[in-house]
Amino acid sequence: MKYFLLFSIITLFSFNTYSQEGVSVKGNSISTKEIAPIWPGCEKSGEPSKDCFNKKLNEHVKANFKYPKDSKGAFIRGKSVLSFSIDETGKVKDITAEGPHKAINEEAIRITKLFPAMKPGMRAGKPATINYKMPFNF
Repeated sequence: MKYFLLFSIITLFSFNTYSQEGVSVKGNSISTKEIAPIWPGCEKSGEPSKDCFNKKLNEHVKANFKYPKDSKGAFIRGKSVLSFSIDETGKVKDITAEGPHKAINEEAIRITKLFPAMKPGMRAGKPATINYKMPFNF
């Protein structure tokens, strides 16, 4: 009986429990924590990463956007809904733009291709592709 008890105690303490970081289980549902990609320069800023990301994104658009002109030389203004992904390496991919003006959509895609490499987003503690869909008014 002593040996059985000793064996049971040793066996119980020899098992290790492993879990994924950023995953929680409550009842019958499992949720994973998602962390957005981090724009260069936002790692050490005091701002929340989402706010810093949006600020840097707006600065990038303002600095790089060139308003297209129509056949009469007037600037084209309008809305474009931009969809893109930031992959596991922090690179932008799968860029599409939808809107009534082809020239604005093309310009939105062009400036998105100029995004710098970022620290990738995380899902359940591992690098993951994060999808974005954003409206832009030009």
